[in-house]
Amino acid sequence: MESRPDRTICLEDLRRRIARLEGTRRRGGEAAVSSGCAALDRLLPEGGFRQGTLVEWLSAGEGAGAGTLALMAARNVCRDGGVLVALDHRRDFCPPAAVRLGIELEQLVVVQADSAADNDWAMDQALRSPAVAAVLAWPEKLDGRTFRRWQLAVEECRCLGLLFRPESARHEPSWADVRLLVEPLRAVAGGDSSRRLRIIVLRCRGGTDGRSVDVELDDETHAVHPAEERRLQIAN
Repeated sequence: MESRPDRTICLEDLRRRIARLEGTRRRGGEAAVSSGCAALDRLLPEGGFRQGTLVEWLSAGEGAGAGTLALMAARNVCRDGGVLVALDHRRDFCPPAAVRLGIELEQLVVVQADSAADNDWAMDQALRSPAVAAVLAWPEKLDGRTFRRWQLAVEECRCLGLLFRPESARHEPSWADVRLLVEPLRAVAGGDSSRRLRIIVLRCRGGTDGRSVDVELDDETHAVHPAEERRLQIAN
């Protein structure tokens, strides 16, 4: 029988080999786009999100900050042109919030489908459009076949797909290249306008899973700082 230490070494070797193979699968010549949060970028193997991938944002409750962080990433992708499509099936997307984060209104398209089937179809079409730079979606249910179809579509047309899902989805299979969990932490003392969040990398293709960073998100300036750095700024 294989001993536990030997088994651990074999698994680590297999992980490294898979990471190398996944890296060679990428198309060259495309730089990763910053997530909008430098502390998160440092946890990602390419220093940001690569276009042509799905990023899954799992949120531990309303107001956790995942939506703001994802919009920051979408803003950075759209700076080089292209449209941001928000699939607002739930009718709770706020365009003014996107504009306040620096997204041009002319680059924003909001789709409010009447059914889940229409929403899935619109998602597929948006991911395949060469005019689209990023897509935001809040899929209520996501089966493996649909997830895989979206993954192939986004890879083909090189946009960035940003999916918002509840924390309970972390136990479901995922075709996302990056899967993040955003947790709200205790409120910042002293009446500050910041929210403190923990971003956990549950899965990152080609990188290390399980790493996390605590950040503070200023709701007035929309700046994101590592928690320790932010406390030093306040103290000084």
